[in-house]
Amino acid sequence: MDTEEIKSYIETIISLSGEEWEILSTHIEYKILKKNEYLLHEGVICNFIAFINKGVLIYCKELENGNGMTTDMAFEEEWVTDNYSRLKRLPSNLNIKAIEDCELWIIKEKDLPYLYQKIPSLERFGRILTEQAFIKMTQMSIDLQTLSAKERYLKLFRNYPEIFQRIPLHYIANYLGIAPKSLSRIRNTIFKKE
Repeated sequence: MDTEEIKSYIETIISLSGEEWEILSTHIEYKILKKNEYLLHEGVICNFIAFINKGVLIYCKELENGNGMTTDMAFEEEWVTDNYSRLKRLPSNLNIKAIEDCELWIIKEKDLPYLYQKIPSLERFGRILTEQAFIKMTQMSIDLQTLSAKERYLKLFRNYPEIFQRIPLHYIANYLGIAPKSLSRIRNTIFKKE
């Protein structure tokens, strides 16, 4: 499989020599995930970071009452991992599930120390990814506390216009912290104004 997309993405953040890319590319695994398959199961220690070449994944948790909770979504050219589980070496509290058929490039956690030693700029890349994940998580937490459901919906739609064609509405409603009926009402109100 062609690794050009992941290479191009990495090189938007750091520069790699031909030799460095050779080293890195030997530690990248290609993985296909079918719709509704799990990349990570709750209770398992996360041991990877994965680049989404194609498809959509969600971070979700099954609750004791039988309901689910969607905590995040990831699309093409985004990275997925459970940083808490991976960095603390603790079982994950979340599942990472494919919502569409996915093509992923995976780097195993066990390979990262070697890669950071051989490619020092890759450590900077890892730090930037972690910072981006922290910023996204912090912003979502602030949005849940300060924005109305309609404002959260509009912001999500601005950031990911294709989301409603790709992710079932119950996951989106859950992510926004509202009931599916409330999401339908918000959408109807917005579309009636247009």
